[in-house]
Formats: sequence, C-alpha cells, structure tokens
Amino acid sequence: MSNLTHSELKITNMQTIESNKKNTIIENSIDENSIDLPDFTSDSYKDAYSRINAIVIEGEQEAHDNYVSLATLIPNELEELTKLAKMELKHKRGFTACGRNLGVQADMIFAKEFFSNLHGNFQTALKDGKTTTCLLIQAILIEAFAISAYHVYIRVADPFAKKITQGVVKDEYLHLNYGQEWLKENLATCKEELMEANKVNLPLIKKMLDQVAEDASVLAMDKEELMEEFMIAYQDTLLEIGLDNREIARMAMAAIV
Repeated sequence: MSNLTHSELKITNMQTIESNKKNTIIENSIDENSIDLPDFTSDSYKDAYSRINAIVIEGEQEAHDNYVSLATLIPNELEELTKLAKMELKHKRGFTACGRNLGVQADMIFAKEFFSNLHGNFQTALKDGKTTTCLLIQAILIEAFAISAYHVYIRVADPFAKKITQGVVKDEYLHLNYGQEWLKENLATCKEELMEANKVNLPLIKKMLDQVAEDASVLAMDKEELMEEFMIAYQDTLLEIGLDNREIARMAMAAIV
C-alpha cells in the first residue's frame, strides 16, 4: 500500500501524464521539412489568424475564470485550482505575444461569441452546483479541444508561435489530467450527470470546429484532422476515467447525431 497522500498521488499522476506525452509532442512537430508552411505575411493569413489567435486568447482567459469558479465548488482543491488558473493567464500572455509578433490584432468580439454557448452552459452549471458538468466542460472538453488544436497547429506555426505553443500544450495535459482524476475518483456518483452533460456539450465542440474550419484551413490546419485529434484525446480520457467501450461509443455519438 502506498504511503503517498491523495494530493501527492494526484501530482505524481499528473507529472507522469506530462512525461508520457512530452515525446509525442516533440515527435509530432519535428518533421517540418515535409510540410508546406503557409505565408505568415500574407493578408489572408493575417485575417484568418486574427480570429484563430483571438480564440486561443479568449479560451485561456475563460479557462482561468472557470478554474477560479471551480474552486468555489471544490474548496478543498483551492490551491491546486488556483495554480491551474495562473497557468492559463501565462498562456494567454504567450498567445497575445504571438499575435503581436505577426502584427495581428486579435478579433476578441468574434472569440467571445465563439465561446458563448459553452460559457453559458458552464455558468448555468456553476450556479446549480453541478461540479461534474463544470469539470466536463472546462477540464475535459475544452482542454481536449485545445490540446488537439495545438498539436495540429504546432506543425504549421511560425517559429515564434511554435515555441510558445509547445510550452503551452505540455501544461494543458496537466489540466486535462486534473479533471480526469476527479471524475475517475467520483465516477460512481457522477456518471449519470457526466453522460447527460456530454450529450448537451459535445455537439457544441463539433459546431465550433465547423465554425472555424475555413480560417483553420488558411493556417494549413485540416478540419478533419482537428476533429480526429479531438475525438481521440476525448475518448482516451473517458477510458481513463473508467467508462467502458460501449459507454464511450454512446457518448461519442453525440458529436455526430
């Protein structure tokens, strides 16, 4: 029997996840010579980037706010959630610098509307004290969405943004793992809410990907690859949480039905 405390076990698990994923991140981004990079100076690229960059900036701000809010639902996890929230603000500063490096003004009005449905669902769940739903939205869906998008983006990013994004994606695995471990520990009592929240919120991710597909294409990011990466990350996480293959398949269907 391990003598590690609950918190120490959680930290150890998170560090293990980060370590296991690190090589994959590097492997996915080293074969640059085989990829045709876009023209980072073109007007079409900068126009599309103004919206993509705004989405990641707003996403990191929303993540910060959501982790702060989650601490009101899980007060015994205040220190850890505060740490995660601070990391998100660091990411926001990094992505803001990416836009500045290309001379692009982020379209924050577009980004706020882009996240409005997920934001509204999170706020409703927060008000109702639905910790499971809040964690699914922020620590599972949004983090898996971010990780998959960042993996695809790293391969076609400009050198400055590439370095920033590689650092960010390593952190995002810690955030994903936080939600994964909480839901795993509480699965016996939260499964029903988890599956209901998935039914409502997973389709929103598909709509968000569809909405941004054209701009992503200008940045040399393929819509189908983005969705594939997301669904792999999401289903792997559900498996780690403790759902069986039939339950995962039923949950995944919400993205296409």
